[in-house]
Amino acid sequence: MGEKIMYDTIFARSFSRYDQKKLGYGAFLACFLIALSFSTVFKPYLGPLTVNKRLSINDGLKMVRANDTISSNATFFSNVVISFNATVEMVSDGSSNMSSTSRNDTIGSSTSSSKTLGFNYTNGVIRNDTRLMPVLEINNGSSSQQGQGGVPEKIIEPICNIEGRTEFCEMNGDIRINGKSSTVLQVGMMTENSSWIIGPYARKGDREALSHVTKWRVKTGVKDGDNGVHQCNRYHGVPAVVFSLGGYAGNNFHDYTDIIIPLYLTSRRFNGEVKFLITNKNPWWINKFKTILRNLSHYDPIDIDNEQQVHCFPTVIIGLKRDPKELTIDPSRSPHSMKEFRQFLRTTYSLKKTTAVKLTNNNRKKRPRLLILSRKKTRAFTNTKAIATMARTLGYKVTIAETDSNVAKVAETINACDVMMGVHGAGLTNMVFLPSNAILIQIVPIGGFEWLARTDFEEPSKDMNLRYLEYKIKTEESTLIQQYPPYHEVIRNPGAIAKQGWDAFKAVYLQQQNVKLDIHRFRPILSRAIELLHE
Repeated sequence: MGEKIMYDTIFARSFSRYDQKKLGYGAFLACFLIALSFSTVFKPYLGPLTVNKRLSINDGLKMVRANDTISSNATFFSNVVISFNATVEMVSDGSSNMSSTSRNDTIGSSTSSSKTLGFNYTNGVIRNDTRLMPVLEINNGSSSQQGQGGVPEKIIEPICNIEGRTEFCEMNGDIRINGKSSTVLQVGMMTENSSWIIGPYARKGDREALSHVTKWRVKTGVKDGDNGVHQCNRYHGVPAVVFSLGGYAGNNFHDYTDIIIPLYLTSRRFNGEVKFLITNKNPWWINKFKTILRNLSHYDPIDIDNEQQVHCFPTVIIGLKRDPKELTIDPSRSPHSMKEFRQFLRTTYSLKKTTAVKLTNNNRKKRPRLLILSRKKTRAFTNTKAIATMARTLGYKVTIAETDSNVAKVAETINACDVMMGVHGAGLTNMVFLPSNAILIQIVPIGGFEWLARTDFEEPSKDMNLRYLEYKIKTEESTLIQQYPPYHEVIRNPGAIAKQGWDAFKAVYLQQQNVKLDIHRFRPILSRAIELLHE
């Protein structure tokens, strides 16, 4: 105590109160600088915070931006840790392979980087592939599921939808696809195991169509090591869509309403950075629509049924979204529309004509182009030349053509026309290539086709910004009158045939019937079309 009093006395005599104050401030500043130096030197050796909650890759990528340099230490971004678990070959379509046994790598920080873990995530669209499949985790103490060491852990559950004409599941996280067993697994901790059986073809309820579609089992809540949970052989850094080319694929109407339009609805948001996994592969179909497929995906389709490897994706959609109505996209229920889809087709096939000809009384030299769709087998016109001759007298330029599997050629032919006419059938589906304000004329055969004519072509044409005209033939204009007597049920009571089922109806009215138009009775329909082109 005496020494302290003596030291204080000497200190007080040596320095004034002002000098003592300055010396105290200096000592404080020196301590602060020393502490800051220690923090800077030892920062790389600090460990990551405890990880509590997993997010889907789509949610996580929106929260974190980092470069693609892999380091051996974790880095923090607002309590977020990005980690990779790699146990097998890593493949990203052209990138070098990478082997590892049991590895936890993290992404180093970079404030100037413009990449997101190898992805370029813009407007909700993943644009680039990545070398590894990331699992993003963020601290959050609330969860009912306990993970390792009692730490709460949870991943986003898949969204499975059953709508009027389709069913599909969208899954995020560690998604593994085994084509040999037709299974899709979401691996991770969940509250309970769930399982669905899905036929990935957008015509739910149609037993005939789905009888030709492979059924896929979708399971969630499984863990590594569980029976039937295979390790990944190939990682993909982009989402995948699984769909079937079974059902009625090969019929032009069903090609568009069951597959092409639903595939557009399902995959367009990825802007090409998505892979198509096809079950019930049909090489002829893929070749026919290869141009559309290439404009929806930057990658070759995968024949998943014949894949020996287990493929893993960050996001998988099993099945296709579709509107309950045929050849329709309802913009009130979707971010897309038929107008947008038709513009996509024009761009895909480089179609030049956007709007039908506008006729005026001052320019009578303009002649609208009429396309007569011909058919070789059934529901064919038996007097096509007579129809063309009559149309030319009204001022039409006439083209007679039959559609085939050359979609580019068909699209170009139909896009050049202002009016298209044909008997009810799949060929009328090519109205998707007509320019806006063009006119569709549907010839309705006998047999009670009114509901088919309305749902298949009349109603969809309105959403395509087309004008619609209809011509219902009389019994005398059907070749069935030559096959059955006037008092037969086929002629007198088509409803009785329809009650026997679709196969009976199809066998008679779709497969046995051709049409010989009454030229004089049909002439006013073509005249009305010219009037509409003046409006």
